[in-house]
Amino acid sequence: MRIYVENGATRPFNAVMETPRGPNTIAVRNIGQLEFPMDAQIEAVSAAGPLGDMQRMDHGPMTIQGGALRTYPFDPQVDSVQCLLKTDGRPLNARIELLQGPNNNKQVIELYTEDGLDRPFFAILETPGSGNVVRIVNTATVEFPMTCSVGAYKIGNKSSFEEMQPVISGYGAENRMGGSGDIFKYGAN
Repeated sequence: MRIYVENGATRPFNAVMETPRGPNTIAVRNIGQLEFPMDAQIEAVSAAGPLGDMQRMDHGPMTIQGGALRTYPFDPQVDSVQCLLKTDGRPLNARIELLQGPNNNKQVIELYTEDGLDRPFFAILETPGSGNVVRIVNTATVEFPMTCSVGAYKIGNKSSFEEMQPVISGYGAENRMGGSGDIFKYGAN
């Protein structure tokens, strides 16, 4: 799995990975530059997690053939989106993109697993602002279809025009979350 996140404070990466049959190891590496550190936390959760219930998703389950893509637009009131990918036991090779505006990647997850039934992938993507679209691409060949379910995870109560604006940088998100907004101060009086 390889993950790109434009702003980890606004859109933290959150995923559930199955680790069946015996001891497994999960390694986390930051391949970014030294100026961009990250924090990571890994926890063991019970087997009765979100991976068993595909029917409670808004859009799902839907088969995506190899080489195909599917997009899921979301309303500005949706604060986070849940996404579940699995196969019938064949390899799972996919890319999940969170876009805000045309071709503006906010988060990209590239993943591969040799058995999408034993090791399905579940993630929660934070979607602040408006214009959020989740794009799922099956990067495998046509012989390897996958099943995808996507739906709203948390719905907020955004009522003002300012709360529904796209998050262009960390500055906009901090301002909406109660930041001072005086990043560009000119001279002291």
